[in-house]
This record gives sequence, structure tokens and C-alpha cells, in this order.
Amino acid sequence: MSSIIVKKVSTKQEMNDFVKFPETLYAGCAEYVPDMETEIRETFDPAKNAGLEFSTIQAFVAYKDGQVAGRIAGIVNRRANETWNTKNVRFGFFEFIDDLQVSSALLDAVVAWGKEQGMEQIIGPMGITDFDKEGMLVEDFDKISSISTYYNYAYYPQHMEKLGYEKEVDWVQIRVAVPEQTPPRYVRVSKLAKDMLGLHVRILTDKEIKDGYGRRIFNLLNEAYSPLFGFSALSAKQIDACVDKYITVVDKKLMPVIENEKGELIGTAVTMSSISHAMQKSKGRLFPFGWFHLLHALKWKREDTVEMLLIAVRPDCQGMGVNAIFFDHLIPVYNQYKFKWAETGPQLEDNVRELSQWKVLNPTFVKRRRCYKKKI
Repeated sequence: MSSIIVKKVSTKQEMNDFVKFPETLYAGCAEYVPDMETEIRETFDPAKNAGLEFSTIQAFVAYKDGQVAGRIAGIVNRRANETWNTKNVRFGFFEFIDDLQVSSALLDAVVAWGKEQGMEQIIGPMGITDFDKEGMLVEDFDKISSISTYYNYAYYPQHMEKLGYEKEVDWVQIRVAVPEQTPPRYVRVSKLAKDMLGLHVRILTDKEIKDGYGRRIFNLLNEAYSPLFGFSALSAKQIDACVDKYITVVDKKLMPVIENEKGELIGTAVTMSSISHAMQKSKGRLFPFGWFHLLHALKWKREDTVEMLLIAVRPDCQGMGVNAIFFDHLIPVYNQYKFKWAETGPQLEDNVRELSQWKVLNPTFVKRRRCYKKKI
């Protein structure tokens, strides 16, 4: 009979096993896009991850007959639990071979760990914050993933159901063909919104972002996303880390902001050229040559898909045509960059206002992802 052991990660070798396991699990899988190894390690480092000021995280690795067979992380986000009046332990970074004993043992390890901290329900896959990867893929396993989403094999959700886990929420992504001309409806609504609200599009510089505008962007995200499932606001320290790490590397033409006549920030959009194939070539490592593949995809030879990572509008201006201003501005830019396709990040399936805005572009809803739950 096979021997399965789940260990709390406490040594350098165990952390290496945790970080590198997906490389073995997904070897030869054309749809899988690896994470950046340094990003995974920094997630568990309090000196590098400001989210650990209000969260606790514990990594686990499963071994079957001495070989790495799976991994998982347990997360208790105290801020989110206080905000939503819950006692949830989250699970993330969940990867496993097609063995029900392995997946069960990993989830049980998080359940036991969560109970020790007074938690009453397990949910996931989720990260520390809403800006981390979340949701287990339950459809479209034949489509390539992205840097902002999990990929998993089709047997994953089958395991969850067999183990008695139920749906909490689903997210879907929207994929559209980039039109050669901006649809007249967007043009018309964009002009009305600009005239009525006194709005204009602005392209920021790196200096402006570093000198404080980056913080304004994330403060707006905190405000706009606060009603969304499981959301907990980013701290000032997290915001500064996000600005330094991510925002400054995005092509600013693909990251417009919208202001009113007073210079107040009304909306922000963060989009970027897909780097999925570049990440596959780099195998999640910057050195020795990974940086070349990533820079090549971002600067020199872009892929044919643009990722619309997020759009946020100040709550008092939502539903007033601000999103149309973004589309009116970005569609010509996407054509200039020769993008053929645009794909959003995960959107909650019950966010009707968000999903309905794409109707003009004949959207396809793809890559449904699920957050599971279970009382413990």
C-alpha cells in the first residue's frame, strides 16, 4: 500500500519541493503557464510580502512513496474575516497528482491547521487578496492560461466534488475579437460621458506613478472593489510594493486613467500584452535567459492577445459611461499594436453590470473558475 505523508514546509528543501512541483506535474502541458519562482517564494516571506501583516500562511507538501505528489497553502486573512464576519481558512497553490488520497490529505492538512486557529469553513482556491490568483478551472482545459490565473487539469474539480466540496462562487473570463473600428455605441456613450462629467483620458509617466499617482490608482481599486466577494483592502505597504513591482513595467499606453476637470481620478484600466508563451519559455525563471523572453513579448514581438487585467471606476461614477471612454481610447491603441484578441481577467458570474458591457463586442465567455467551500 502506498505511503502518503503531508509535511508542513519548514526547510529549504521542502520549500524547493513546493515551488518546483508544478514543473514536473505540468511537463509537456501546452496550456499551463508557470508562475515566477521568485514571486512564489516571496509570498511566504514576511520581509517581502506586506499581506502577511494581517494574514497567516502555511505551505504543505505531500509525498507519496518518497516522491513529491502535491502541494497546498493554508491562508487565514484576518482582515477579510473581520470585514465579512466570517471564520474562513483559505487554500491556494493547490496542485496534486490524480490520486484522491493525495488531494484529500492536502486539504485535510489545511482543515486541521485552520481549526487550530478557530476557523469554521475552508474556501478556495484563493490568495491573500483579491489581486492574487483565485478559482479552480472547471471548463476549457484546452485553452492556454495566463500570468494572472490558475490552470489545472480536468480531474481537479472531480476530486473536489468527490471530497464533498460545494460551489461558493464562479468567475468567468470574457474573450473578444478586437474590432478594427470602435463600435458606434462606445463612441457615442464616451462623448456623452466626457461632456456631461467633464472627463478626459490621461497617459501617465513612470515618474508620475512613482511620485504618488500609483498609490492613487490602488486606493481607487480598494474603493471600487470593496463590495466584491472576499475582498480585503490593500494596505499602504502592499500598495507601494505593487507599484514598484508591477505598474511601472506595464506599457503606459495600455494603462490609461480617466480624470475629471478637478484632476480627480475617476477610473483606471490596467491592460498588457499577453506574456503567456514567454513565461512558458522562461519556465518561471528570470535567469539566465528568462528575462529575454519576457522583454521580447512586452517590447519587441508582442503576442496577438492583450490581457485586460482590470478596470475600476469610482463608485459614484459607475454606470455613467466611464467604461465606454476606456474602450473608445483602447481599441485604436490595440489596433496600433496589432492585437487580434482581448481577454479579461476573471469576472464574478453574478456581476451583471460588468458582464453586460461587453455585449456590443459579441463576447465569448471562457475559462469558468470556481471557489469551493466546506464546513470544517
